[in-house]
Amino acid sequence: MSIVHEFKAFAMRGNVMDMAVGIIIGGAFGKIVSSFVNDVLMPPLGLVMGNVDFTGLAVQLAEKGADGKPVLWKYGAFIQTTVDFVIVAFAIFIMIKWMNSLQKKEEEAPAAPPEPSAEEKLLGEIRDLLKSER
Repeated sequence: MSIVHEFKAFAMRGNVMDMAVGIIIGGAFGKIVSSFVNDVLMPPLGLVMGNVDFTGLAVQLAEKGADGKPVLWKYGAFIQTTVDFVIVAFAIFIMIKWMNSLQKKEEEAPAAPPEPSAEEKLLGEIRDLLKSER
């Protein structure tokens, strides 16, 4: 089998396609969460904390670095990224919890009792005949 055929067989497997869709949706979801944090959540939080812009929070470590720009320790950007992560992690947790509850409901659904075998049917008929003879 040539390498092209092997790659095609690999790429067309269901798991690979599912993973590709998940990565694409995850990237889009990450952008939505970043926008939510940057544009919706952080401005009121910064306002409550005294007009603080978290992205601008930094400590200057040196006047000039190798590139001629000041060397900054941007802890505000870290705070913002941490909030992004917590929101994404919580959303994924809720989604997985929801999916697990759906799966549990499917497992808990009572299955129909199996059809009795031919022997059991015959024994049932014999029992009914013996009861009727009494």
